Amino acid sequence: MWTLLIADDCAEDREIYREYLSSDPDQSYQILEASSAEGGLTLFQKQHCDAILLDFRLPDMTGLEFLDELKHQGLEGPLPVIMLTGQGDERIAVQALKRGAQDYLVKQHLEPDVLQLSVRSVIQQAHLQSQFEKVQERRYLVAEIALRIHQALNLEQIVQVAVTEVHQLLECDRVTLYQATQPSGKERLSAPEFQLTKLCETGLKRSAEPAQQFVSFLNQNYSLTPGAAVLASRKRKHSETYLLVPILLKFKEQEIALNASQLPGTSLWGLLVACRSSGRQRWHPNEIEMFGELAEHLAIAIKQSQQLTQALTELESEKQLNTLKSQFVATVSREYRIPLSSILVAASTLKIHKDKLDETKCLRFLQLIEDKARQMTQLVEDLLVIEAFESDKSSFKPYPFEVLQFFSDIIEEQRRNINGIGTDSSTRHELIFRITGNTRGFWGDQGLLRQVLVNLLVNAIKYSPDGGNIEVHLIGTESHLIFEVKDEGIGIPAEDQERLFQFLSRGSNVGNIPGSGLGLAIVKACVDLHGGEIAVDSQLGKGTKVTVRLPKRSPLADLP
Repeated sequence: MWTLLIADDCAEDREIYREYLSSDPDQSYQILEASSAEGGLTLFQKQHCDAILLDFRLPDMTGLEFLDELKHQGLEGPLPVIMLTGQGDERIAVQALKRGAQDYLVKQHLEPDVLQLSVRSVIQQAHLQSQFEKVQERRYLVAEIALRIHQALNLEQIVQVAVTEVHQLLECDRVTLYQATQPSGKERLSAPEFQLTKLCETGLKRSAEPAQQFVSFLNQNYSLTPGAAVLASRKRKHSETYLLVPILLKFKEQEIALNASQLPGTSLWGLLVACRSSGRQRWHPNEIEMFGELAEHLAIAIKQSQQLTQALTELESEKQLNTLKSQFVATVSREYRIPLSSILVAASTLKIHKDKLDETKCLRFLQLIEDKARQMTQLVEDLLVIEAFESDKSSFKPYPFEVLQFFSDIIEEQRRNINGIGTDSSTRHELIFRITGNTRGFWGDQGLLRQVLVNLLVNAIKYSPDGGNIEVHLIGTESHLIFEVKDEGIGIPAEDQERLFQFLSRGSNVGNIPGSGLGLAIVKACVDLHGGEIAVDSQLGKGTKVTVRLPKRSPLADLP
């Protein structure tokens, strides 16, 4: 039923309008009457009216002045007013429409169907205008809140702003935001398998968790859609109604959604719940729509936050990579420049003064050239090994072999290198090899294991510039092969030991001792491929012990 105000000083005219409208087959009316402008304005202020039939000439003011007064009271836009006059006057009609009236009728030509149609049209237009203004107002509010959500810098700020703003906008008792997590071993989420973790909440906390109500609801009907849903609590005491919406993050179409019942290209991130006691006003459709729209903006902000975090991480990784590349170029350049300089000096000396040098000095220069060339060759081989590990081109091919003989050959090879021609006897190292237990039954990759042992021995010799004992202790147990390489060298500072196996990492106390920082990175990669472990025990100025523990049959390879 619509409420209609008739403002006309003629009682007979008011009776005619009432008769015409009461005969409307499509609509019924509650009709209020006023014989003066002041009386009509008073009634309009006291009771909402869907439309006004307004006589142009009233005892206390004209219809145009009446329209001005309505606007003065705060009514904006087109007014639900039909202007009535005793005789047609286009000038009056134009002025009335300009002042906000929506229609103009001449009393002398008035018919029931004309009046009924005009009243229905004016009221419908007013309702449409009101709905439009509400939609615009809702969009403005949503846009304003969405802007504050998107302006938040990280996930914690985003969820805090969203929960606070929704709580204030909807004037609800409590707002809670949960994040859904997937149980380990599950490829897809299905109710109630996912776990809901509370991230943020504001308002009263006097009843059961909204998440419990949501899971109970999903047990009956599991369907995740973007729209908001209303769920009523069945508890007798402190009963509440929950306005809830799943937060679905959108992904590219080719990505697989976490559950087939969800929308294509989306995954469940969490749940936003607004709670209101059942004794208060029910959720209005307009509130439900705003809630759903804000949840969508929240999902977008969360996704953007994730993308920003990922971009910053990638940027930081790129910076670290560039630093590593610069460090690598500098290291390789230095490691090549020093031996190349020595080779050039030795070769030039032999070329120019060959006739003046005795055989011993010539052999010493030739040995120097050979040693430096071998050093450069080893650097190239190390770089090729690192490249193979970085590009996943390295292969692990274990097979059984005699470990004792393998270790003996490598140690003897290193013994010949350090006690070769021209070596200063005052800095010679003594290599000691000890064996404990049963070393038979080992399956491994000889090439990788050689990299491990050679690099550890070279480091032990290199970082013991004053000589001393280099001890290799090979230990065999029923299931593992363990070997220790121990020196009496300069040791490794405690603060450097954590990053010892990183690419291009060297101790801060190496001084002028040459090295590329590749050896231990290679050792660690080879040990990992065997499924083994490596540990370092070092004291500054007292030496270093490196312990490698390898399973006799690697779990990372298919062995018979």
